[in-house]
Amino acid sequence: MSRSKSKRPRPSPVEAPSPAPATASQPIPATPESAAPLSSPTAAMESTHPPTPPAGAGAHPVRSAVRLWLSAYRVEVMLFLVAFAVLSSFSSQRFFRQSAAPHFIYQAQSWLEGRLDVDPQVLPNLEDWACVRVVDGHKVRCEGRLLRDDRWFVSFPSFPAVVMLPFVALHGYQFNDTSFGVFVGALAVALFYSLLRFLAQEGETERNRNDNVVLSLVLAFGTLFFYCAIRGEVWFGAQVMGVALTCLYVRNAVKARRPVLAGVFFSMAVLTRTPLVFAGLFFVLEALCPGPDRLAQLKALPTAWKPALRKLVLFGAGAGPLALLAAAYNVYRFGKPGEFGHSYFYNNRVNADIDRFGLFNLEYLSRNIQAAFLKLPQVSLSPPRLSYDPHGLSLLLTLPLLVFLMVPRTRPRLHWPLWLTVAVCALPGLFYQNTGYMQFGFRFSLDYTPYLLLLFAIGGWSLRNRAVVTVLALGVLVNFWGAVAFRGYTEFVRNW
Repeated sequence: MSRSKSKRPRPSPVEAPSPAPATASQPIPATPESAAPLSSPTAAMESTHPPTPPAGAGAHPVRSAVRLWLSAYRVEVMLFLVAFAVLSSFSSQRFFRQSAAPHFIYQAQSWLEGRLDVDPQVLPNLEDWACVRVVDGHKVRCEGRLLRDDRWFVSFPSFPAVVMLPFVALHGYQFNDTSFGVFVGALAVALFYSLLRFLAQEGETERNRNDNVVLSLVLAFGTLFFYCAIRGEVWFGAQVMGVALTCLYVRNAVKARRPVLAGVFFSMAVLTRTPLVFAGLFFVLEALCPGPDRLAQLKALPTAWKPALRKLVLFGAGAGPLALLAAAYNVYRFGKPGEFGHSYFYNNRVNADIDRFGLFNLEYLSRNIQAAFLKLPQVSLSPPRLSYDPHGLSLLLTLPLLVFLMVPRTRPRLHWPLWLTVAVCALPGLFYQNTGYMQFGFRFSLDYTPYLLLLFAIGGWSLRNRAVVTVLALGVLVNFWGAVAFRGYTEFVRNW
């Protein structure tokens, strides 16, 4: 790409002293949701009552295909448009400018320029970048005065940069990651509805279309997804994209029906948000013991292992290519296949803890539990003021639907696979060296929030129940507060 398309900003380094389609194998239950359009245009045409082709279909095949697609996915399209409009409105002036932490843009532009590291002369700041220095043949973290041979990298998994690559090719360093994040956020809401509709058609839930619309809007505006989707920035953008990829992964992983696609989307999700590697347990459970008699299926595995092994191998084949590329990239950058860069943060407030205890340690458990469950809003009477702790806020406030997950009215087939997936995805975050730092709520919980909402969807609680309505309203109100009041690290600390 020509230099005119990738005009570099003036260098302004800032020292940082701290800082996932149904098949026709089984009849679709006669629920209100199954009366909705089928999960894909192909499925719609294969149904017993195919839609009448629009007038002029032979003369305008493209127009006919578009109309058919819109007919099949009209609810998803409407949800996308509504979510995009609301999220972009709350993003406000941010929507029209690049965020203050556009790391993935700089990574994508470096690739387009033929280099695997980032040019230190164009770094917009020094926040959460990895700096590598070779000392006696070993890669170590840069310390003290910077040297000419020091090499700079994005200290996060790289898949978001891959997605941004064609847009960065057009706009260069000036690509707007904030509006891009709003688009991905709106897409994630539509994908979550599509997942819920698919589960209803498969008989995994008894939710109708209206219920699924409400639950999709709960994801959008009644969880921490709300404030994360409107900010851009490397930390929040990756989490929003992780939600979208989780929806695609789960859809293909249910009953291990599409193992290759499940593997592909799984690898994309993991290379967006590393903790999602533990969500692979969901596919393993669906492949080995989909139920309903899981214990009998596990006992039969020694003599009936071939079908399960085949699914696992296909899953690995789908996930393998991206995983191998990422491992090779990590070895090139940091000398280890599983290192994404956090051990090489330059001049970061967490370096002392990492050096002493590592990235994961029991030492961090107490403060992470406080950030996730115990921190409450701060009330001041003189002057009257309601504020939050920027290091965390209880999930019982930011996702109050949790209380109904503790006492489900039904425990269908997916109950335990979803709960176990939540557990394995949540535990690493509780032992991680960082609570999420400047945030509204415990933002790491967004990695498993889709699974929590799926648990509510299958849990049997009516959305017309007064207690449920009250809790839903509370969640929306709290997260509305977060969307309008949150001041992040770049604003609160750096005043950018």
